[in-house]
Amino acid sequence: MSRFFRASSDTESSSDESEVDISTSESGSSEESGSESESDSEESSDDSDDNSSDDDSSSDEDGPSHGANRFLKGGDSDDSDEEEETKRVVKSAKDKRYDEIVSSVSVIANATKINDWVSISTEFDKLNKLTQKTKQLDGRIPRVYIKAIGKLEDALNESVKNEKQSKKKMNASNARALNSLKQRIRKNNRDFESEIAKWRANPESFENEDEPEPAAASTSKAQRKVEEDVEADSKADGDDGFSTVGKKGRTEKVTAEDIFKQLRAVVEARGKKNTDRNEQISILEKLVDVAITPYHKLRIFLALISARFDATPSTALYMASEQWEAASKDLSKLFELLEEQPKFVVAEDADDLEDEDVQVPEGDEVVRVRGSVIAYVDRLDDELTKALQHIDPHTSDYVERMKHEAGLYYIIVRSHCYFERVKLADSIARAIARRLEHVYFKPEQVVAILEENTWKNLPQGINSSVTPREAAVNVTDLVQTLCVYLYKNGQSLHRTRAMLCHIYHHALHNRYHQARDLLLMSHLQESIHQADIATQILHNRTMVQLGLCAFRAGMVNEAQQCLQEICSTGRIKELLAQGVQRYNQVSPEQERMDRQRQLPFHMHINLELLECVYLICSMLLEIPAMAAAGSSPDAKKRVISRPFRRMLDFNERQVFVGPPENTRDHIMQAAKALAAGEWQKARELISAIKIWDLMPNSEEIKTMLGEKIQEEGLRTYLFTYASFYETMSIASLSEMFDLSERSVTALVSRMISHEEIPAAFDQVSSAIIFQRVEPSRLQSLAIGFADKANHFVEANERLLESKTQTEGERRQGQDGRDRRQRDGPRNNQTGGRVGGGNRGRGRNNFNSAIGRSVRT
Repeated sequence: MSRFFRASSDTESSSDESEVDISTSESGSSEESGSESESDSEESSDDSDDNSSDDDSSSDEDGPSHGANRFLKGGDSDDSDEEEETKRVVKSAKDKRYDEIVSSVSVIANATKINDWVSISTEFDKLNKLTQKTKQLDGRIPRVYIKAIGKLEDALNESVKNEKQSKKKMNASNARALNSLKQRIRKNNRDFESEIAKWRANPESFENEDEPEPAAASTSKAQRKVEEDVEADSKADGDDGFSTVGKKGRTEKVTAEDIFKQLRAVVEARGKKNTDRNEQISILEKLVDVAITPYHKLRIFLALISARFDATPSTALYMASEQWEAASKDLSKLFELLEEQPKFVVAEDADDLEDEDVQVPEGDEVVRVRGSVIAYVDRLDDELTKALQHIDPHTSDYVERMKHEAGLYYIIVRSHCYFERVKLADSIARAIARRLEHVYFKPEQVVAILEENTWKNLPQGINSSVTPREAAVNVTDLVQTLCVYLYKNGQSLHRTRAMLCHIYHHALHNRYHQARDLLLMSHLQESIHQADIATQILHNRTMVQLGLCAFRAGMVNEAQQCLQEICSTGRIKELLAQGVQRYNQVSPEQERMDRQRQLPFHMHINLELLECVYLICSMLLEIPAMAAAGSSPDAKKRVISRPFRRMLDFNERQVFVGPPENTRDHIMQAAKALAAGEWQKARELISAIKIWDLMPNSEEIKTMLGEKIQEEGLRTYLFTYASFYETMSIASLSEMFDLSERSVTALVSRMISHEEIPAAFDQVSSAIIFQRVEPSRLQSLAIGFADKANHFVEANERLLESKTQTEGERRQGQDGRDRRQRDGPRNNQTGGRVGGGNRGRGRNNFNSAIGRSVRT
């Protein structure tokens, strides 16, 4: 290649012209050298200089110049030469950045003269970005930047001083910009204190210490180097890689042999400041294309998936949909590679390997590569959950992201099968736990379709011993199998969550007795307050679902006991992780953590339906209890549901009550009608609530509620008017409340056996004979004394039990109390997920209610 190769010539015609010019110039050079040697021998040096200048002037007059003068710097040239020189100057990225920095510094200097701090603030941000980009190219900070920030700091201090002394204040926007810039300048200049000190000490020498090279010279060198590299690349045979342009215009050749070098460079740059993460992803994607051995691809995929997760900035609320889909596809390709190459196993406890020494395994040899596939699955699941948490559920974006759940479930099942094949016990348990978390809250029809499509998309060679492909899709058996595996092989947290998911699934599908038995056998309510917040939220959701299941089954008392602990706190949203209710000021960090625990919208339990069920259960229990209490002050103190009592008292104090508008109004007016004996009106008001349409088999539920209202209306009537009757016919009661005589007889007999009313049943006349037995003053005092003595005995028994504890149990109990005392304020701030001080009492009430239902 000629020494006068011109970078801008890229066609055959231009190259031919350059060759002709070069040959002509060479001949001219030889002639001129001969003439100069003759003149040196005959004339003096001064005369030769004069002659040469005369020759130059004569050549200008005669026509275009020829000879060596054509290539001399500063020599004469025509218009075509000037055009060639203009075309030859191509600025590098470094010089462009430098010019932009100089321009930005000039704008700041001009704005400083007129005290335009708003423009200075904007331009200062732009200057910092340009400087960082220049540092990435060159590795150094330009001197002009140091000079600019030093001058800007001096001007800022002077302006602040003048502002304090001046009587005329600057406008509000300019003052805000000045104050903001003062803090930013102070923070920014801390990193350049030594350079600024050098500039202040000797500004002239500091500015001339490091100047950028001229654009033409530096660009021409870089361009020639690029042309040489491109020419060498084009001549090379068997080009199986790709080229990237690095610093100073040099091309970097990446082939299969340099994969590990490039991979190490990407891994080392991970997490460092000013690292272009998108560029790292593009490099790794290109490395996948040039990879030769399976080990190459395995290492690249492990790094690529991590890089995709790192590409989401910390300021973003969730991972972008495109990045999530790309990570999902890369993870699927990783599983395909591991299934095609069974001799490579990715494990967390594997030893570090020397990449260059790894060969294709032979025979029964297995290469264990350090990595964590289950961590990628967990992260993919968490990122989708975060996206669903922050996207508005009433938009199409939420529906689009929900479609990704099928692909995520496919990856979870595939990872479960892979971990079974390579026998990674801990990863199997984590994958099964993730799988269970995606199916326990869904209806059986949805889970059946999801399972069928997942196994249809999996390759035929993949199977599972825990949930075989050949087994029929039975959702109940599937959940049972997954939970039993975690009971046997999972950790303590996995076992607890599996038990709660199992109970939730039974309750969701109206299997109340199985769910109740699992809950009582697990004794979770005794230790759930020691679990983490997420598990407590799951426990609260399980108890609520169990209460709804009992309500659908017509078990009003059991449903009220299950819902009492959650619904009576007034923090239902917070306890179920379906919203944040703030009554106290909390730190931003605590509020951020609370928002991270929120459940996606499709997992929510309808809070209006929950409140409706709780208030109706409380109405059916409280109205007869209030009628039975009568005017006795001691009996009135026995409150079943305080929230219901407060609402009822508030409604009764209203001067004017209009027609019901919402669910609470319907229930309060129904309660007043039931207390007055108007059971038909109460049934109509309850049936008119529109929330029942959200429940399956709504007509059956309305029929069940009508029967319960009739029965409780009969009980309320007997409690209220028993003192006014001596006998009462069963037939008249049956006609009054539209119940069969058999139902009325059973109900009255149960009330007599429980000693709720002082009466006897005459089977001959089918009538109730009331006995007016009023206790005397002495008997009333004796009954009160007996109740107090009973409480005293119970307190002594509890004290005796605490005294007879062993030393180890007492020490363990003391440690537990100390820990609760330390965590008490924090739990109060976070609004502990299990209902406050009534935790033990609610649990005992629930267990006693369940016990009564078992005995009966």
